[in-house]
Amino acid sequence: MSERGEVLVAIVNNKRDFAMIRDQNWYRIPVSSVRNWLKERWPPQWIAFYQTKVFGHEAYSVNYYAQVLDIRIVRRWQLFPNDPADKKSNDRYYQLILGPRKKLHQPIFSRRWRRIVFIPTTWQKFINAIEINDLYDESPLEDRLWAVFKKYNIPAERQEFVTVENQNYRLDFAIYCAKGNIAVEADGDTWHANPEKSVQDNVRDNNLKAVGWNVFHFTTFQIQEQVEMYCVPQVTKAINNLGGVNDGKYVPRKIDLKADGSYQLGLFDDFEREL
Repeated sequence: MSERGEVLVAIVNNKRDFAMIRDQNWYRIPVSSVRNWLKERWPPQWIAFYQTKVFGHEAYSVNYYAQVLDIRIVRRWQLFPNDPADKKSNDRYYQLILGPRKKLHQPIFSRRWRRIVFIPTTWQKFINAIEINDLYDESPLEDRLWAVFKKYNIPAERQEFVTVENQNYRLDFAIYCAKGNIAVEADGDTWHANPEKSVQDNVRDNNLKAVGWNVFHFTTFQIQEQVEMYCVPQVTKAINNLGGVNDGKYVPRKIDLKADGSYQLGLFDDFEREL
């Protein structure tokens, strides 16, 4: 299998769609969503399902997956012939024909119970993931930062969407603290060499800062060669100045770079208790 486009993690936010997966072995994705969100990561060879609040003890986690056997383009009325006709009846969907549904031995959970739409990822990341943030497959720079954040028990959220002044921004990493929030961008050298993007991101950064976000941009060299000497200490200093991370516990927690901790196990235990 090719590395990109192996697995698509997709949201299931209602019981009718889950019944189609369970009983009829198919899943639907609007054609427009594929064009806007997935592009070169389409089509997937496997699909996994992120279940939302309506699913009780299985909520905010990935519990099931299936192989994609075939993909067809159909109209909504063909998928749901018993629904009354309306303006959505002719909307086009990809109908993914699925193999038998399989259950993961351990769910891939969301620490902050976040809402996602799609996460294209690799098979290797999928089978090794413990939490949702382990799934993201955007760039090697982001992966390196994420690995070090985990090492130092920094609970960042990857590819987080925030809305400021009616604008939606996607952050490489969002860290929520007691007295403010931190955005970390793994820009690499392209960002710094692109004046047009630099101007756009300057506006975005100013909008984020205006509502309390602290924004960091790190270069390729900083992430590859100085991630533990420079990047993590800078982020940690900001976290502690903002009163510590607010990761769902009763008391905000400051980061101690001298303590390794057992990041993944601790998060999973907390998730189990909350459910």
